[in-house]
Amino acid sequence: MPDSPPPSSPTIDLTRGLTDTEAARRLVQDGPNLLPRGTKRSFFATLVEVVAQPMLGLLIAASVLYLTLGDLVEGVALLVAVVGVIAIALFQSRRTERALEALRDLSSPRAQVLRDGQARTVPAKDLVAGDLIRLGEGDRVPADALLRLGTLMRLDESLLTGESVPVTRHPDPAAVQGPPPGGDGHASVFSGTLVVAGRGVAEVVATGPRTELGKIGKTLESTSSDTTPLQREVDGLVKKVAVLAVSLAVILLLVRGLSNGEWLPAVLAGITLAMSLLPEEFPVVLTVFLALGAWRLSRHGVLTRRVMSVETLGEIDVLCTDKTGTLTENRMRIEALWPADGPRHAVTNDLPEAVHALVEYGILACPRDPFDPMEKAFHDLGARALATTEHVHPTWEDLREYPLTPELLAVTHAWKTSERRTRVVATKGAPEAVFTLCRLTDPEPWRQRVTALAKDGLRVLAVAASEAETLPDDPRALTFRFLGLVALADPLRADVPDAVALCKAASIHVVMITGDHPDTALAIARAAGITPSTPLLGPEIDTLDDDALADRLVHTTVIARAVPTQKLRIVKALRSRGLRVAMTGDGVNDAPALKAADIGVAMGARGTDVAREAAHLVLTDDDFGAIVHGIRLGRRIFDNLRRAFGYLVSVHLPIAGL
Repeated sequence: MPDSPPPSSPTIDLTRGLTDTEAARRLVQDGPNLLPRGTKRSFFATLVEVVAQPMLGLLIAASVLYLTLGDLVEGVALLVAVVGVIAIALFQSRRTERALEALRDLSSPRAQVLRDGQARTVPAKDLVAGDLIRLGEGDRVPADALLRLGTLMRLDESLLTGESVPVTRHPDPAAVQGPPPGGDGHASVFSGTLVVAGRGVAEVVATGPRTELGKIGKTLESTSSDTTPLQREVDGLVKKVAVLAVSLAVILLLVRGLSNGEWLPAVLAGITLAMSLLPEEFPVVLTVFLALGAWRLSRHGVLTRRVMSVETLGEIDVLCTDKTGTLTENRMRIEALWPADGPRHAVTNDLPEAVHALVEYGILACPRDPFDPMEKAFHDLGARALATTEHVHPTWEDLREYPLTPELLAVTHAWKTSERRTRVVATKGAPEAVFTLCRLTDPEPWRQRVTALAKDGLRVLAVAASEAETLPDDPRALTFRFLGLVALADPLRADVPDAVALCKAASIHVVMITGDHPDTALAIARAAGITPSTPLLGPEIDTLDDDALADRLVHTTVIARAVPTQKLRIVKALRSRGLRVAMTGDGVNDAPALKAADIGVAMGARGTDVAREAAHLVLTDDDFGAIVHGIRLGRRIFDNLRRAFGYLVSVHLPIAGL
């Protein structure tokens, strides 16, 4: 299978697409449009890996010794414990191998494709490079492609980039290769992303493992999960105790055997000494303490996928957190309204009359049943604040939509009413585009207001209204009246500031990693209580070597314009400094970093299957504050384990002396 996709063909016949014969040839050459499967370990290989653990070896050695000495009760009891521990370990180990399987669920099972001049529906796995696919609002893109025909399209790429705001794409019949995910204005659309507005025809340029989603799968496949600090410490302790026990047993054997020549009693004495020193209770105590910890965590909405992670959570030094869906709610909400003839208003459920028209026409500039998160935000506000007013029009008929175009970054809708002879027209879009439509004589004051809102991390749209007896082909032929600005945000979760404050009190360095614009990232960081630093940008990370990046990260709290591979590199750089790192996230883009971190914490409600399978812990309610409870509990468990192990050692020493 080739490592890179075949070159795009901008001269392809956009009315016929590929022939069935050519599509079949390329399918054989490139393979199916499926994400890569991980190499599954055999059951025997997994069993050998589990049995080779020192803690389990301690139990097995102790049971063999008891059976050798004729103590069947103790020997059988320990063997039962061995079987139980092996069963649990095998179950947990097999579950961790399902991450790449979960990636497959993100692919669209069907695709609308044009072949031999006919539109047909085919399984997405049968798509090949060069296929022409039809995309529309609500579709999940089945492969990486270049938009060739259609309207300006908006896509939700948060799955890949972590950026909460939809990005725009416009058709380009001549494009050969586009930039990576993120940014606006180019023709590239990526597998797994969601079309929230617009429609068009796109040419497939990459399938399966060659897509951006597939590359993340490869990264996840090659990323290994290290043992936890507790595992390393306990394994080291077991080895030291075992070496000490065997050494003392051999010394006792030689001393007694050489002194009186009675070798059989000497052998029995040596075995007895070794048995008295071997702390076979360690595995039982460890399992019970961690199991109880996992149960207590579950009561706070935290599911433990790997029991050893309970203690490690209490040992973290750095908490790397994704912004979208982790610190924020991953949905758009209108935060502020700035009417044309009045001051700025914060949004509440009781809006003043001065902003009613602004909200009314903002809703009219959306379809009746929107899919775009920003358009949903307008309808949500209308349902909350305008439901009992005359500004809601459920009986009006949506006559025509003027979609976004590269020349006019605004959406316009025309409505037929029973009350008026003329058509009511509403538009919303990029402020500069609406300023132009309204022919403002002095737009500079409004540009300054847009800048002020943007610095608060808000997405700004402008709204305008018009009326017409007949509808032109181009909305720029109409005369619009400027109504004001609407500012939207992905709101911060309510419990985040308190959780961040508790992390600071526990000397945990919080780092926010996002694909968003630096101004947006800084605004969210301030609201969350994260001490803002000069943002470290994704392109800047690419210019730093590993040592320089690690040095910079120690003093950084905000990282913006990051891409998935950089998140993984950030985690590795922090760990190279001896820091224990926790990473939270919910998207596919977070999965490699979740797996590589000492503790990966996935969002359960909004998170993807990939993130949940790659993580050590899962927050069932996406409650960021639950992490703080986990940290407290983890530290308490570690202290209790240390006391318990100390007690066991103190018990075994006098037994050995006797």
